[in-house]
Amino acid sequence: MTVKRIVANIRAEDPNVASAFYAAIFELDLAMDHGWIKTLSSGQSMTTQLSVASEGGSGTDVPDLSIEVDNLDLVLSRVKAAGITIEYGPVSEPWGVTRFYIRDPFGTLINVLAHQ
Repeated sequence: MTVKRIVANIRAEDPNVASAFYAAIFELDLAMDHGWIKTLSSGQSMTTQLSVASEGGSGTDVPDLSIEVDNLDLVLSRVKAAGITIEYGPVSEPWGVTRFYIRDPFGTLINVLAHQ
């Protein structure tokens, strides 16, 4: 048996708002739209991972999502331009990532990171 995919599902009263947020900040494209659910994708193949944690590292809350990007500075500039509150960081962590925390419009805590 092989796990083929793990999907993060975020509760959103208005999926259009979610779609706009994730497209603007992370350049995710709409891959599926049934009205009540919208699936966004980068189009990249990824390793299937599931993390279980007692904390988020460095004493932070466990994030709901971790999104790794190849250009953290670009995402950080989009976040600042959009007036999104940065809840933690940016900080270079001792385990080899630079990261910051934000929330999406529905309160989902997002760990945005890049490997150093």
